[in-house]
Formats: sequence, C-alpha cells, structure tokens
Amino acid sequence: MSTNIKFLSKYFEEVLCATLLVLMITLVIINVFLRYVFSISISWAEEVATICFVWCVFVGASATYKHKMDMGIDILVTKAPKYAEKWLKLVTNFILLAINGYIFYMAMVFTKIAWIKPTAVLGISSAIFNLSLVVGFGLITGYTIKFIYRDIRNLSQKAEQL
Repeated sequence: MSTNIKFLSKYFEEVLCATLLVLMITLVIINVFLRYVFSISISWAEEVATICFVWCVFVGASATYKHKMDMGIDILVTKAPKYAEKWLKLVTNFILLAINGYIFYMAMVFTKIAWIKPTAVLGISSAIFNLSLVVGFGLITGYTIKFIYRDIRNLSQKAEQL
C-alpha cells in the first residue's frame, strides 16, 4: 500500500473535514465578494456551505473521538483505586457503545424519513444532512467497539501476568 493511501486511511475524517472546510470557506468568501462588488450572489452557495459545515461537525466529532481528544468527566476514574480504573474505563465504554449505537440507529431512521424531502435551493434529498450523522456516529460506534476490544485485551493480559 502506498504512503498516500495509508495516510488517507489513517486520517480519513481529518482529510474529509479539511476538504469540506476549505470548500465552505471558499464558497462563503466568493459569495460575499460577489454580493458586495457586483450585487449578485450564487444562490446555492449558502446551502452547500451549510452541508459542508454539518458534515465537518459530525465527521470531525468522530475524528476527535478516535484520537481521544474529546472532553470527559473522569473524576470517578481518577478517585478510584488503580485496580478499578481499567474496569471503570471498560464499563464507561460499554455505556458509550449503547448511547452511540442508539444515536447511530436513530440517525439511520431519521435519514430514511428525510430521503424524500428535497432541500430548498438545490432540490436534492435533505438526507444529505442526515447522512453526516450516520457516518459520524457510525464511526464513533466503530471506534467504541475498537476501544472495548483493546480494554478487554489489556485486562486479559494483566490477568495472565498475575
């Protein structure tokens, strides 16, 4: 596998968010320039910029979660004895799996409902907005499963060492 493909597979969310962010900013700047200089605007630019923003938010959330850069309240874990810390992390990940899995499921239901509703300007399916939820929470759910697997593996290795 080439270096570029490895990079893209490892940083898929980050590359997608950066691309969408550049597209969004470019469209907004061009539209503002056209509006103030020529008194015209691109009618679809605002809708496309909004789509880019929504995708950046939810796919960016999965990138943040993947790198464990999300904010969390870990007072319970830090106050617990060292031997209980790994178990608490595992329990927390199972709770997160249930919550994120449910949101992922509901996003799919919501996307299915929105499939027939067109957007205001472009007239494309408004499911384009909801698909960002499906992708974002699908990735978050997948990462949660990966974290649970890692935690169980770490616990079993600790048990073998004893």
